[in-house]
Amino acid sequence: MAITGNGSLTISLSVFVISAAFLLKGAAETLSVEGQNLGTDNVSVIEGEMATISCRVKNNDDSVIQLLNPNRQTIYFRDVRPLKDSRFQLVNFSDNELRVSLSNVSLSDEGRYVCQLYTDPPQEAYADITVLVPPGSPIMDSQEDVVSEGNETELTCTAMGSKPAASIRWMKGEQELTGKMTVDETYDGMFTVTSRLRLTVSKEDDGAPVSCIIDHPAVKDLQAQRYLEVLYQPEVKIVQAFPEGLTREGENLELTCIVNGKPQPHQISWLRVDDDVPSHTVITGSDLFIENLNKSYNGTYRCVASNAVGEAYDDYILFVYDSRAGEGAPQKIDHAVIGGVVAVVMFAILCALIVLGRYFARHKGTYFTHEAKGADDAADADTAIINAEGGHNNTEEKKEYYI
Repeated sequence: MAITGNGSLTISLSVFVISAAFLLKGAAETLSVEGQNLGTDNVSVIEGEMATISCRVKNNDDSVIQLLNPNRQTIYFRDVRPLKDSRFQLVNFSDNELRVSLSNVSLSDEGRYVCQLYTDPPQEAYADITVLVPPGSPIMDSQEDVVSEGNETELTCTAMGSKPAASIRWMKGEQELTGKMTVDETYDGMFTVTSRLRLTVSKEDDGAPVSCIIDHPAVKDLQAQRYLEVLYQPEVKIVQAFPEGLTREGENLELTCIVNGKPQPHQISWLRVDDDVPSHTVITGSDLFIENLNKSYNGTYRCVASNAVGEAYDDYILFVYDSRAGEGAPQKIDHAVIGGVVAVVMFAILCALIVLGRYFARHKGTYFTHEAKGADDAADADTAIINAEGGHNNTEEKKEYYI
């Protein structure tokens, strides 16, 4: 059928109006969906524990919320659970949230879960569930149970069956050490981690604790420990037990050899360097006794100890003094007394100097006075001398008496 004239214009206007209406409706729906703001969070959970998934909506216009598993199967549609898995339980349902818990989580539950808002087109948000599997108790082993000082030993620590892979740290006492770590993945997606530690030991390491510490997000304070056992050669020291002071002629001498080692030294012996020990010397294990010392016994006496690791010794130099050596030693000086004596002496000297000074000053004045007596009435110097001599003649003569 053909349509012409005004009819054709009417049909065109109708088509335009219908198209515009559809466009406006689509724009309105798009704005409505974008305004929903659907959101969720990723979840990490330890195997065997509970995970919770929350689908949250803002400005909901009564659209339906549902939760899908990684296989796109519906777990919850609103507050109804179509999936026949009782481990999923509804925690909360409202216009703005659908919250579901999953108990006894296993590795098969790991994957991407979908929060879906039932609009046209549907809006989706994704929650990734990551299942953490803690490793088993670490297994610690050593290359050898006992090691000699100066040698190298190797310790290994293994953490099996974890997800993700664990990391291993080493501690010797308070000191952190570095090992060499290898990671192996098993067929079921689990990881086995092994760390090897090599160290050279000394006698100070005997009894030191060595720990391997496991770091993993699913577990804390997981470690293994063992104590080092180190063999070392003897340590030898000679102690003079008697006498306490000088070794004098006629006295007795007693020496003790103190020995320590691992294993404990099985042989201890005494000798005199470059000479024989005195014939009447008594040696009992680690003790040496010499009676009635004399200067012929002077020399170096040596204590030697040995064990399975090695041999060590210590020397004692004997010097015999005279029988009266050390006697009559000057007594300790009292410095305070000496200071007092010196002060008194200096004061006496000062007083004597003052008295002598005054004495000489007095006699010097008298001498000039006698000369002046002759010059009082003299016309010249000669007359003054004669008058002075005359004056002396008139003085009383000094008398001396001897008893």
